[in-house]
Amino acid sequence: MAEEYDVTFIDRDDRSARFLVRGVTPAFANGVRRAILADVPTLSIDSVRVIENSSVMFDEQIALRLGLVPLTTPDDYRPDDEVTLAIDVEGPATAYSGDLVSTDDQVQPAEENVPIIELKEGQRLELEADATLGVGKDHAKHQGGVAVGYRHLQRVEVVGEKGEFEDDDPEIIRGVIEADGELVPTEEFDNDLSQRYPGKDVEVEDVPNAFVFSVESDGSIPVEELVLDAVETLEARADELEEAVQL
Repeated sequence: MAEEYDVTFIDRDDRSARFLVRGVTPAFANGVRRAILADVPTLSIDSVRVIENSSVMFDEQIALRLGLVPLTTPDDYRPDDEVTLAIDVEGPATAYSGDLVSTDDQVQPAEENVPIIELKEGQRLELEADATLGVGKDHAKHQGGVAVGYRHLQRVEVVGEKGEFEDDDPEIIRGVIEADGELVPTEEFDNDLSQRYPGKDVEVEDVPNAFVFSVESDGSIPVEELVLDAVETLEARADELEEAVQL
């Protein structure tokens, strides 16, 4: 795979990444996008045991909110593994995701400041919750990728000078362009080609089989791991299909 595809990272951190992949078809690019959203397993709260809930919110509503709290997911967890988290908060206070206490130090809320419920004087929330592995195609709470998309890489070439009395009208373009052999994010020139090439006539074309992916993780899995795991699921399904065809 490494010999067929060329990958270049444009920018990245733990939660988000933008990278260029050359040598892939539109169908493959969309397959990667769908796999990131649907096929990478993450931990999420699945069942809740309420010990005390004297708040104004029903148990089921609190359970729903807890299920949407992203949890860090170790790479060695298997489908049958589960972890228990507990919370015990008494008002007046707001119960946050960071108040959840896990039985596994590796599994923690990816965000500590997600509000669960505001408790008034005399109100209390105490419960235990079990988190299990699941995938996004079964429930959206298991989607590790919260914003996943891709665009064609576009090549920009200067073809001449604008006429003396021709206005420099804005020419809006978004994503990443290839100009003079360099990859340039369009936000560097406010997405307006007329700012990067004032007084110039330019041509813009899609680069064949070259796509710029933008991926954002909810924090349950580092973004690079999220992408690699998604590609591995595609590879595994291709192997299964190959074996089935040979039967």
